[in-house]
Amino acid sequence: MKLPQRRIGPFTVSAVGLGCMNLSHAYAAPPPSDYSARLLNRALDLGVTMLDTAALYGGGNNERLIADAVGHRRDEFTLASKCVLGMRDGKRILDGSPDAIARSIDESLERLGIDHIDLMYLHRADANVPIEESVGALVRAKEAGKIGALGLSEMSAETIRRAHAVHPIAAVQTEYSLMVRNPEIAVLDTCAELGIGFVAFSPVARGLLAAGVRDDHYASGDIRAHMPRFTGANLAHNLEAVNAYEALAAEAGVTPAQLALAWLLQRAPHIVPIPGTTRIEHLEENVAAATIALPAEILERAESTFAAGAIRGARYPAAMQAQVGTEIFADEELAQ
Repeated sequence: MKLPQRRIGPFTVSAVGLGCMNLSHAYAAPPPSDYSARLLNRALDLGVTMLDTAALYGGGNNERLIADAVGHRRDEFTLASKCVLGMRDGKRILDGSPDAIARSIDESLERLGIDHIDLMYLHRADANVPIEESVGALVRAKEAGKIGALGLSEMSAETIRRAHAVHPIAAVQTEYSLMVRNPEIAVLDTCAELGIGFVAFSPVARGLLAAGVRDDHYASGDIRAHMPRFTGANLAHNLEAVNAYEALAAEAGVTPAQLALAWLLQRAPHIVPIPGTTRIEHLEENVAAATIALPAEILERAESTFAAGAIRGARYPAAMQAQVGTEIFADEELAQ
């Protein structure tokens, strides 16, 4: 199947990609590996040509899963991974030093069973290492043939410009959805100006825009249990806007997730959302959004549903927010 295509740096990819994190990381117990393999193969069968993973996800298990599940179909997709964030002795670490980046890339290549990764992101900026030094490590990996293009994740427009001055950046990845609009402050315009593709992660707001969150009774290991806007009184308030949004999706004849993805796709031609999922039926629903055209009036109403004040609670707990470089709004709630 051929889906609508978009450009991300030197790559032509499906307008909707697949974020693979959910299959190994962050949302409680992952599905069985055989089911995850079926999901990954189904994504390729549906025409998805961009798979996104990272050294962090499952402590490397997500990369191993991709190798085992679709390694035999390597020529059918653009593969993106990430370094700097990782797991050591069961704890999350951040190390943007050139030596750590070089080591992480080699370890990713080994787990993936390949000698070349199409797109390698710096998962976060390391405040202790100048971005120029971290980018330099990626440049050396590219010169060695280990990676094909450079990316950045959750970084500010200023940092993007500094990185781009060292070597052209192919893609910037940041959370972006109807509920998280921070890229609109400066990053989206910077990417458009510099010819950088924009990859939107969590485009359905970690399930809130996909009818996937009704309360805060999360399973053990689910990161949403520690995110202020997904718990307690904040979540109760936020679900009021979500309920109105779901009614709008029903009126439009699409699922809530499809409305969220359609909204993103019409924002700009250099945006590629990468929704993640652990269910094949949701994968099929997400991919179908690439071919859905909705009236401007519906998209505008969706946007107005999440106008200022509609969502309460910080995006991240304080420790995670400290690692995010993306600009924040003047009135944005931040965890203390």
